[in-house]
Amino acid sequence: MKTDQNQLLLVTGATGLVGSHVVERATQRGLSTRVIVRPGSDSQLLDESNVERVTGDVTDPESLRRAADGVTCIIHCAAKVGDWGPVDAYREVNVRGLEALLAAAEQSGTLKRFIHVSSLGVYAARDHYGTDESELPATAGIDGYTLTKVESEQLVVKHIHEKQLPATILRPGFIYGPRDRTVLPRILERLKSGKFAFLGSGEKLMNNTFVGNLVDAIFAACDRDETIGQIYNIADPRLVSKLEFITTIAEAAGYTVPTKKVPLPVARFLATVMEGTWKLLGKTEAPLLSGARIKFLGLNLDFCIDKARRELGYDPAVDFTAGMQTTIDWFREQEIV
Repeated sequence: MKTDQNQLLLVTGATGLVGSHVVERATQRGLSTRVIVRPGSDSQLLDESNVERVTGDVTDPESLRRAADGVTCIIHCAAKVGDWGPVDAYREVNVRGLEALLAAAEQSGTLKRFIHVSSLGVYAARDHYGTDESELPATAGIDGYTLTKVESEQLVVKHIHEKQLPATILRPGFIYGPRDRTVLPRILERLKSGKFAFLGSGEKLMNNTFVGNLVDAIFAACDRDETIGQIYNIADPRLVSKLEFITTIAEAAGYTVPTKKVPLPVARFLATVMEGTWKLLGKTEAPLLSGARIKFLGLNLDFCIDKARRELGYDPAVDFTAGMQTTIDWFREQEIV
């Protein structure tokens, strides 16, 4: 299906990091675009785009039916993200919300393409060295966010097989770019305070994914019917070490480059103790160290994107250094650094 002016595009999560960039690209391409906007959410970015708005969210089936009416392509970016909290809170949005969206889309009878934005986090929480899509997702030992991303993938695959859903699943790594309001602000805060410490040597690789590169992959998947039923790893053309990742952020922001290092076995032990204590106390905020943060900063996260290059024609244009500089420049414009 060629995404052109004859199609009606629905973007979920349109006020978030990925969704807002999808809407921006769709606007640049002159595509008719509809978005779902939660009541009270900051939708200022959408004011610059000529998009149709439906008030609601993925936990409101009636708003999903209105949003999906007449739509030919859905790019599903909405998700509850985080590394702490009850699994069912993530499941309500990431699985049950998706189930309602699929029901609405299939009821509309006009859907031609469905792009599901998943995560490389669905793979097992271990070191990875060139892992490709032939490895099955993990279903144990991961946090609520990644577990429900696995479950949401399974739901999409079930609809592909049982209801001929014309879907493609994309698995990006750590997504960074302008408008990130979750992970990078926390990293910048710790760098500014001088409290950041590497977990291990810092030499292991990140699965860095610039948001613009991911949007390239999303529209490539929309345009190619042969990708229906397929799953693709998505990352930058060059993965960087945790050391380069943090050093680049610190230098671009004008902060001191950190040198503190916590041995990985010590970090793992502390994470186990902290997680247990936090759960016992019923704390709603994540501890300083957790299994999810060990994965992010302590594991080697090297995933193969060859399949996306071959079948999607994915040719990520933005290198990490340029992408992160663009990101920090945006943070500076927002007076966050």
